[in-house]
Amino acid sequence: MTRLIAMMFATLLLSLPVRADDAARQVISDQIAAFQQDDFEAAFTYASPMIKGIFGTPQRFGQMVRDGYPMVWRPSDVEFLEAEQIGKALVQDVLIRDGEGVLYEVEYEMIQGEDGWKINGVRVKRAPEGLA
Repeated sequence: MTRLIAMMFATLLLSLPVRADDAARQVISDQIAAFQQDDFEAAFTYASPMIKGIFGTPQRFGQMVRDGYPMVWRPSDVEFLEAEQIGKALVQDVLIRDGEGVLYEVEYEMIQGEDGWKINGVRVKRAPEGLA
């Protein structure tokens, strides 16, 4: 009987919808993993249509991230914070430590597309003092 209850509970958990912030976090994690491999084509697939339109090619997009967002391109540590639904967008805050140990608070704007969550913009600021 206990085994049957455990199986029913497991089936119920698997049938629950994936939370939006979990799915968005996975997209961010996958893009960061692609950057760490210098796989700009894969990283570009996680960008929104607007971002793709601005940069045009994975190589131009990758160059922009490498030059403008080195903490995202080569983080030494990534920690997901709170997410907030704002209109149709989801804003996911992430603490990222760069290779030199500097901590940044990165705000990812996520939008829902036909094929899942996409990154529509990133805002970086140095993390407040006292966060480690």
